[in-house]
Amino acid sequence: MKADPKAEAAAPAAGGKNKLFMMIGAAVLVLGLGGGAGWYFMHGSGGAEASGPAKKDHGSSKKKKEAPPEYLAIEPFTVNLQPENGDQYLQVAFSLQVGGTEQVELIKTNMAKVRSRVLLLLSGKKASEINTVEGKQQLAGEILAVVKQPFSEHGEEQEVSDVLFTSFIIQ
Repeated sequence: MKADPKAEAAAPAAGGKNKLFMMIGAAVLVLGLGGGAGWYFMHGSGGAEASGPAKKDHGSSKKKKEAPPEYLAIEPFTVNLQPENGDQYLQVAFSLQVGGTEQVELIKTNMAKVRSRVLLLLSGKKASEINTVEGKQQLAGEILAVVKQPFSEHGEEQEVSDVLFTSFIIQ
């Protein structure tokens, strides 16, 4: 039994056509998926969240995406402390964690008021009050309170969330 030579020649051609159709189909599929992914990312997932599966909220209300905090370094202060055992000085530097670039600019614009408030606060302290970790934490809270005070009479509080000491020396 000999095979028909015409049938043998047709078989590889048919296999090549099938391979070609599979490659074209795969290319169309990849392009379709790429286009779909591009559309999804270009139009955001805002609509997808509303119509998609519900995400677990863990009991909290919906929050807008918060920008990363901004930090504003305050130039160091050197002040005389209230006398206990002779003259003592405090040299302190800190940064403020604020609610955004608008707040950074507002504080920079009013830096004279910020420095005056902090200077008055620091110069009323005794070394024994601020020498411990608890004393430093309390001082950070007091600095936070005076910096948050509005700059104008009926203005809003500044959005300052933390005071971070970068240097703290009592001599």
